[in-house]
Amino acid sequence: MQGSLSGKAGPRYRHTADESAPYETIAVDKLTPIIGAEISGIDLARPLSNRQQDEVHRALAENLVIFFRDQHITPEQHLAFGRMFGDLHVHPAAPSEPGKPELMIIHADKDSPRANGEGWHTDVSCDLEPPMGSILYIRKCPPKGGDTLFASMYAAYESLSDRMKTYLEGLTAIHDGESVYRGLYKNYGIADKPRYPRAEHPVVRTHPVTRKKALYVNRGFTRTLVGVPRDEGDAILSYLYQHMENPLFQCRFRWQENSIAFWDNRCVQHRAMWDYWPHTRSGNRVTVAGDKPF
Repeated sequence: MQGSLSGKAGPRYRHTADESAPYETIAVDKLTPIIGAEISGIDLARPLSNRQQDEVHRALAENLVIFFRDQHITPEQHLAFGRMFGDLHVHPAAPSEPGKPELMIIHADKDSPRANGEGWHTDVSCDLEPPMGSILYIRKCPPKGGDTLFASMYAAYESLSDRMKTYLEGLTAIHDGESVYRGLYKNYGIADKPRYPRAEHPVVRTHPVTRKKALYVNRGFTRTLVGVPRDEGDAILSYLYQHMENPLFQCRFRWQENSIAFWDNRCVQHRAMWDYWPHTRSGNRVTVAGDKPF
C-alpha cells in the first residue's frame, strides 16, 4: 500500500506488503499484540536516512503508537521530526513555547489545578480536520506514576457485534471544543478565544492509509449523535465509551525522562494519569495535521 501518512501532499509512506518482514534499521519491541511498540536503534537528534524514515512510518502504521527512550532532541529537532509526517497543527487553545506556536507546552506540578489529558480522548477531534498524530517529548517526569494509557479503536470497532456495526454505519456525531477549552488554560494566563472548534464527524472512520475502520467518538469532545433522539444517542455513546475503554484494547507506557511517544489520533485514544502530585511532569508536544475524517 502506498500513500501519504498524513493523507495530504507530503512524505510518502511505503508500507511493506508483509508486516512480518524484519526491520533493517530499527528494532521494534511490541508492548501488546494489537497496540504499542518501543523503538530502539535510532537517534532522533540525527538526520534519518530514507530507509529509517520508511521504517518509522511503517512501525507507526502497524503498532498505532510507538515509543522512543533516551532521546535528547532540541525544540527544532522535535519540530523537524513532526514535519517528516506532514504539516504541523497549531492547538486552538493550549500554551506554546515563545515564537514556536507548533510546540505545545505540557506541564503539571504541585501548583497545577489539573494535568493535560486526564480523561480518555482523541486530540482536538473537534477540529474540522483533526490532527493525524501527536508526538510528546517528556524531559522531566515524576519518580513514580504519570503513565499514559493508549487504546486501539480498530480493536474496539472490530469487537462490536454485527448488529451494532450496522446501527453505527453512516452515523455522525458532533465534536465540540467549547466546554473543553473555555477557561482550561487560565492558570497559564491564556485568554479565551471568542469561539472554539466544532465539527461533525463519522462515528466510524476509515483510516486513510491502512483502510481499516475505527471508532471515532470520545468522552472528551463528542457531544451528540446526529439525527438520533437525545436519550437514545446518549445511551449509545455511553455504551461505546465503556466498550472502547476495555483493558484488552490497551497498552500502558511508563515514562522515563527523555522519552517520546508518537500516537496516531485516527485510530487511538489515550488517557494521561495524574497520580503523581505534587511531583512535576513536563515536556512539549508537536502535533501533525490531518484530514477531514471519512
